[in-house]
Amino acid sequence: MSKTITYAQVRDSEEIKTYIAQADASLKAMGFTEHSFAHVGKCAHTASLILQRLGFPARLQELSRIAGYMHDIGNVINRVDHAQSGAMMAFRILDHMGMDPADIAVVVTAIGNHDEHTAFPVNEVAAALILADKTDVRRTRVRGTDMTKFDIHDRVNYAVESSEVTLYPERHEIWLELTIDTKHCAVMEYFEIFLGRMMLCRKAADHLGQRFKLRINGLELI
Repeated sequence: MSKTITYAQVRDSEEIKTYIAQADASLKAMGFTEHSFAHVGKCAHTASLILQRLGFPARLQELSRIAGYMHDIGNVINRVDHAQSGAMMAFRILDHMGMDPADIAVVVTAIGNHDEHTAFPVNEVAAALILADKTDVRRTRVRGTDMTKFDIHDRVNYAVESSEVTLYPERHEIWLELTIDTKHCAVMEYFEIFLGRMMLCRKAADHLGQRFKLRINGLELI
């Protein structure tokens, strides 16, 4: 019999925690920024907040939290195609937990469509997850403090002193507002790395009936 599985149940699952931790350990070994509990927790919160502020049903908000928390578990297998492998893993886990198939379908669809190489905002939860994931740029995602070893991804993230996603539903706008220390990274370096992600955020916002806007150091750029 199908159950209404909650975000709390997913968050407290030792199995899922193990996959998140090992996936992040693998990415650390390859030199990637943090993809552990801080990242997935922030994605879960931001995705849910977006749908809440836009008036979507509470169950969709909860499913977006679940998708946000589980979206990177596929990295435990390999970084390549991690969205698709993560969706398959999520299907198995949630099915074993007894989640309703309709809810599973929403979650795995969002997870399978979050990576920028294959992503598309195919439903509201997928759109919210894309926005949450691609806007998580912050200094604390950088591992280590030796800036001589930073690549461009490290420099861009390290340069971000503050990052905030703000919704203005009355204006149909979703803003990413960044403060960047240009001693560590020029604004153009941000675009060199993240322009594709920002364009994907624009598609995701459009699916939700919003316009995606970007402001860096007080200047509107998108």
